[in-house]
Amino acid sequence: MTEFVDLSYIIEAGISTYPGDDDLKLYQTRFLDKDKYNDTWLETGMHVGTHIDVASHIMESDVVISDYPADKFIGKGCLLDVRNQDLIGMKDEYMDIVEENSIVLIYTGFETKFGSDGYFKDHPVVEEELADFFIEKKIKMVGMDLPSPDQYPFNIHKKLLGNDILIIENLRNLGNLVNIDNFEVIALPLKIKSEASLARVVARV
Repeated sequence: MTEFVDLSYIIEAGISTYPGDDDLKLYQTRFLDKDKYNDTWLETGMHVGTHIDVASHIMESDVVISDYPADKFIGKGCLLDVRNQDLIGMKDEYMDIVEENSIVLIYTGFETKFGSDGYFKDHPVVEEELADFFIEKKIKMVGMDLPSPDQYPFNIHKKLLGNDILIIENLRNLGNLVNIDNFEVIALPLKIKSEASLARVVARV
């Protein structure tokens, strides 16, 4: 029987935002008892909670996330269990795990720090050799339970996005996929003219 594992954070007022970014605002503007219907207003940047980056986020590019076809955000998934690694590097075993056009999920366990001050500063980072491997394999996207695959000056961002590998940040519940060999990732963003989008990401197992 098909099951779905939700890998996304709930978008709600008070959710952690990247240092320097504006807080997300979510509030009700119309009320059933007074206005005959309910309506809720959302003010947010696109890099809050679980979201997907495209190249124009950090590079000179005219491409926005709505330019991509829906199938860019759906694909065979694979999980790299890299818990307790501050530097996420290449391993020989990944040659057999990662396939072309797949969506690679990097499980660090760092989601336990989501909401804390250290979440955005002290997270693990992806090494260039692994990023080069993803490029060689021509994967669709890479996702992680981290706020970023790197730190300033964001060379891994530029390397991946510059090769049309989109980045999913702030995933959760990746531990539920350990020891599951076959699953599909569905990571649909808003169809929005922007350098990124909030997304509901699930794994179908």
